[in-house]
Amino acid sequence: MSDTLKTGPTISDEQGRVLVQLARHIIRRKLGLPDDDVDGSKEGLQDAALQEKCGVFVTLHKAGQLRGCIGSLSGDEVIIDGVRKNACHAAFNDYRFQPLTSDEIDQIDIEVSVLSSPVPLAYECGEELVVKLRPGIDGVILRSGSHSATFLPQVWEQLPEPEIFLSHLCQKAGLSPSEWRDGSLVVLTYQVQYFSEKH
Repeated sequence: MSDTLKTGPTISDEQGRVLVQLARHIIRRKLGLPDDDVDGSKEGLQDAALQEKCGVFVTLHKAGQLRGCIGSLSGDEVIIDGVRKNACHAAFNDYRFQPLTSDEIDQIDIEVSVLSSPVPLAYECGEELVVKLRPGIDGVILRSGSHSATFLPQVWEQLPEPEIFLSHLCQKAGLSPSEWRDGSLVVLTYQVQYFSEKH
């Protein structure tokens, strides 16, 4: 499943499938497991769209529950390199979870998200912020001093109410759940194309 980015390349469903296969290949290789695709989905990796520089997140789910999610918001590296790096980080370096084991690999669903460039969202108060956010469309970044956090647009599926979404995001950033209400936070939004083994 994918949504079109405001900026950046348009990635086809087939290219998205290649990215998800690449993520699984990288994790299996790190675990020392055999992989039929010894080249890591080499066919298709040279497509021009996948050589663009974009932010990339890799998300792992197990039995419908989050099992790891790591990514980059900035487009400092090409998409395929972002998938390679963040697949390893999501599987083995997400501090919220124990490193993935070889016994779990076949129970994991992998999702790859390719991000548009984040843009500042102008707002005056919490009420205006709630109105301006687009549930299911906008990924959101909150920043306050050294505190920051983001939720991908997919998180709206679990937290569909903007007030609850923002409260949880503030908590993720280490802030008070109500801090979004006073209009003092820096807010940026972005969109994604995302591709999952479940679709």
